[in-house]
Amino acid sequence: MREQLPTSHALIGLVGDHVLDSGGKRLRPALVMLSAELCGYDGPRRVQIAAALELLHTATLLHDDVVDLADTRRGRAAARAIWGNRRAVLVGDYFYSRASSMIVEDGDIDILQIFSEAIGSMAEGELMQLEKSFDPDVTEAHYYSVIDRKSASLIAASSDSGAVLGGVTRAERRRVAEFGRELGLAFQLRDDALDYSAGLEVLGKSPFTDLREGKITLPLLLTLKRCSSAERDSVAAVLKTAQRRALELEAEGVRTPEAVITDAELAPVLELIGRHRGVEDTDRRAAEHVKRSAASIAPFPDGPAKDALLGAALYSAERES
Repeated sequence: MREQLPTSHALIGLVGDHVLDSGGKRLRPALVMLSAELCGYDGPRRVQIAAALELLHTATLLHDDVVDLADTRRGRAAARAIWGNRRAVLVGDYFYSRASSMIVEDGDIDILQIFSEAIGSMAEGELMQLEKSFDPDVTEAHYYSVIDRKSASLIAASSDSGAVLGGVTRAERRRVAEFGRELGLAFQLRDDALDYSAGLEVLGKSPFTDLREGKITLPLLLTLKRCSSAERDSVAAVLKTAQRRALELEAEGVRTPEAVITDAELAPVLELIGRHRGVEDTDRRAAEHVKRSAASIAPFPDGPAKDALLGAALYSAERES
């Protein structure tokens, strides 16, 4: 990944080093490598494909932080907070370009198609989520469509790319891609649960940012389904006020999550989520997707790669950060 950063443009190198040095789970490249091994391939092509998909993921993080006006990422200042929105977006564009070039250099048309479809799905998921910001009437079907496109699509693309490298049948490819998709759904569900249950030290960002950014995720969705009409109206009122405030603050260029919904406004919403088991049942859903991911690769031979993939799926639903 570092080899893809030019030495001729200092800013790209600075932002690239900042993002890469911040760590991360490197889940997607691991899935490329392990899925390829599961399907019988352990050659050098998987390194380039894995790095390309992680560069693509890094580009989405740079862009996401601009969209969300995030100031921190993985416990460090977000690139946009240091270099500004325009530079962060342009460096993200460069990462997209380098990732695409690496896929083209590999030359496999199936992997190129997987890659391009993942980019389209992620953009569509972000737009779908933005269109329903602060909307208490969001349905579970819409929520799952968002996380399928926004998060699970790239994780599925990672495992599917590994299967292509292994030269397996289309039916086997579908199984490996489905493994990645189910793991990706579990991963995002756990992420959405952690936003309500973990603290700053664990998350590397302020908790409750999803709600303050207008993202109606499953813990709140389940709560809205279970609470009384009066309780639902009170949450809707908080969201309506937050939406108006967010637009006003954004127009003034001073929007921050904490200014959109105050701690006092947040407290009764959090109490409802706790009382109606929004977080616990989101985690339960994540565990169900882990079981489905395991079932999808059950027919493959046992071995270290399969064991590691099953471990990655379990980790996605049980991780603490």
